Amino acid sequence: MDADQLLGASIIRIPPHHYTHVLDQNTNIARVEIGPLTYIRQDNERILFAPVRMIMVPPRHYCVVLNPVARNDEGQVQFDASGQAKLRHADLEIRLTQDPFPLYPGEEIQKDVTPLQIVYPDTALRLQALLDFEEDGGEKRVAGDEWLFEGPGTYIPRKEVAVLEVIKATVIRENQAIRLRARKEGLDRSGVQRVTGEEWQVCKVGAYLPGAHEEVVDIINAFILTDKNALHVRALRPFRDAGGRERRTGEEWLVTVADREAHIPSVAEEVVGVVDVTTLNSRQYCVVLDPVGADGKPQLGQKRVVKGERSFFLRPGEHLENGIQDVYVLSEEEGLVLRAVEAFIDTEGEEEDEEEGASRAKKKGIQRRPGDRWMLRGPIEYVPPATVEVLLRRDAIPLDENEGIYVRDIKTGKVRAVIGQTYMLTQDEELWEKELPANVETLLSQSLADRSERGRNIAQAERDKTRLVSYRVPHNAAVQVYDYREKRARVVFGPEMVMLGPDEQFTVLSLSGDKPKRPNVIKTICLLLGPDFCTDIIIIETADHARLQLQLSYNWHFDIKQPTEAAKATALFSVPDFVGDACKAIASRIRGAVASVQFDDFHKNSNRIICSAVFGFDEKLAVRSSLRFNQNGLVISSVDIQSVEPVDQRTRDALQKSVQLAIEITTNSQEATARHEAERLEQEARGRLERQKITDQAEAEKARKELLELEALSAAVESTGAAKAEAQSRAEAARIQGEAAVEEARLKAEAQKIEADAELARLCKAREEELKYKKEMDQLEVQKQQKMAEIESLRFKQLMENLGTETLKEMARAGPELQVKLLQSLGLQSTLITDGSSPINLFTTANGLLGALQGKGQDE
Repeated sequence: MDADQLLGASIIRIPPHHYTHVLDQNTNIARVEIGPLTYIRQDNERILFAPVRMIMVPPRHYCVVLNPVARNDEGQVQFDASGQAKLRHADLEIRLTQDPFPLYPGEEIQKDVTPLQIVYPDTALRLQALLDFEEDGGEKRVAGDEWLFEGPGTYIPRKEVAVLEVIKATVIRENQAIRLRARKEGLDRSGVQRVTGEEWQVCKVGAYLPGAHEEVVDIINAFILTDKNALHVRALRPFRDAGGRERRTGEEWLVTVADREAHIPSVAEEVVGVVDVTTLNSRQYCVVLDPVGADGKPQLGQKRVVKGERSFFLRPGEHLENGIQDVYVLSEEEGLVLRAVEAFIDTEGEEEDEEEGASRAKKKGIQRRPGDRWMLRGPIEYVPPATVEVLLRRDAIPLDENEGIYVRDIKTGKVRAVIGQTYMLTQDEELWEKELPANVETLLSQSLADRSERGRNIAQAERDKTRLVSYRVPHNAAVQVYDYREKRARVVFGPEMVMLGPDEQFTVLSLSGDKPKRPNVIKTICLLLGPDFCTDIIIIETADHARLQLQLSYNWHFDIKQPTEAAKATALFSVPDFVGDACKAIASRIRGAVASVQFDDFHKNSNRIICSAVFGFDEKLAVRSSLRFNQNGLVISSVDIQSVEPVDQRTRDALQKSVQLAIEITTNSQEATARHEAERLEQEARGRLERQKITDQAEAEKARKELLELEALSAAVESTGAAKAEAQSRAEAARIQGEAAVEEARLKAEAQKIEADAELARLCKAREEELKYKKEMDQLEVQKQQKMAEIESLRFKQLMENLGTETLKEMARAGPELQVKLLQSLGLQSTLITDGSSPINLFTTANGLLGALQGKGQDE
């Protein structure tokens, strides 16, 4: 029966612990009908919903009912004059463990059955009063009040109280503290008056449960202090620290292990950072800027030098100027250039006393003024005081006899070269960089690169400009150096080492090169004295206007003896481009001499004409052996004509034609001789070939005869062998076929035997496994039935024990009693219900009915 049919039925059966609402449509009042009950619905009534189970609140549970019914002091429900239950509208009622109860019309379950909240130890509920009320202990609560319900315990809810949150205790361990903040003015757990927003700390080890008006801001761990670290702390407001010292806002200080081993910053302190220990060994020192004085205040702008061995912490405001520095350990070849920052009396200074000639003399108690410079020489260990600034650390520069440096006096500006000694710059000296022209730098770097390549050292560093500029003059060469201060030049002949002074520069030669000669092709600072040669190409024209191109090579050298006078040596460099000038002069002489002769004459006597033109004739009209240039001593010793080529195309064609004709005559002669020799050799070869051909034919006929004889013999042997081989093969085939048949029958028999044995073994194994499986299954089934029987007997036994005899009696009597009550409610005196299959004895029943009727008649 569905819900609609149930609501429309006339008889509604309400089970035990169930209820339903019935609406009287005449009065429009709903009432509650509680089971067990068989309710007969009237025509003017309507069932609002099918019977539902009553609300059951188990132990330690509760539920919240909205719009509860009003009850009197005895707990009975109040009804109005019309019979409707009175409701407390918009009110709530919290119902704890009780008998099952129904909901009256208008009541609603706002919160289902819920377990009561258990508050464990070190836990509390923060409660807030929604309405004014008085607790069981007589304490009055005003709406808005907050308090704690601390565990262990079970919280019984009230409608006037709301649970805001669950607060758990904070565990404070060793070297820990918690920071608390007051949310409202009042007393804390220690009984101290707190104002709203005030913060404080609790350091007591254990579990701390904050109060209702307290909140945990943070858990603070202590800073463990050792000899290696310290804590930098700043005061946020005036307070008294753990050491009992008054601190002002913004004051900073260090907390070290000497104060305490573990420090927990208070609410008035701010941890700026952890300061590591500064450790100096015996060879270290440091400069502390803005040091803290004895009164604990920073001395701004001052410095303090701290020497090792020592360990200390930098206080707030202090910092190291250049970190930890090593003590200056100076050897005999080292020194320090110092400068005084402020006036003081130097008790450790060492400086040179040039007037007395002492190399090093100690002066005790020297007055130093700001800006003074002096040098401290080793061997010494030196730690500069705060009033001294170390400008430079200088090492002695060891110089070979061919090495040097440029030194400049910073007071006078004078530059000098120091060569061939170990030298240390004084406090008033510095290394000076000598600048060279770009072309000189290029030539020097090329020279160094050539030497490095010959020495298999390709990598070259950039030239150190403070080092003395040196150049190795090769053998039979010269270099000119000009001194701009003294306005004079000097020439150095090789092999020699040239070292430039501060005011000296190399003379750069710009020589002609290529063929024909072009100016400014070769740049060099080294003049080779020869002997050497140069090649030039010139164009000449003969008297008959035949233009020719000559390639000439001149051998030259400088006629100068070493050592020589300075004037003669300087004359070597008087002609900047001696190659170009010499080639031009020689070309001019050759052109003048060739212009007066014919082409044929020049073609036959070119060497004589050119040599006489270049060298000229002496008093005896003989050709001179050389040509000398007196300006610089250049001597041309010989002239070599390498090639003569005509410039005009006609002259070139005529020469080419004559040469080709001579070549053609020679070629034809050689061809005729070769042709005659080839014909002779061909005739001899043809005769040898004919003779060999006849001999080969005779040999071939002889071999053919032998071949025919062998073919006949082979045919006879072949016919006999074929017949014999065929008979033998048929006999062998019959024999092999018989043996194969026998072997096949034997193998088939063996195969059938193996298959039969395998099948038999398989069937035996299968039957054994099947019997084994069946036996195991039967055993398992027997065990299963035994276990099921034991479980069923045990279940029935435990069921009977749990129900008990009284319960069984009540269950047996419940059915008949219920039937009797049902008949009584219907007004029936007796009834008989049967299924029609069981016999019924009606004799005693009739007697009972007759006796009852007689008794009734007598009464009437």
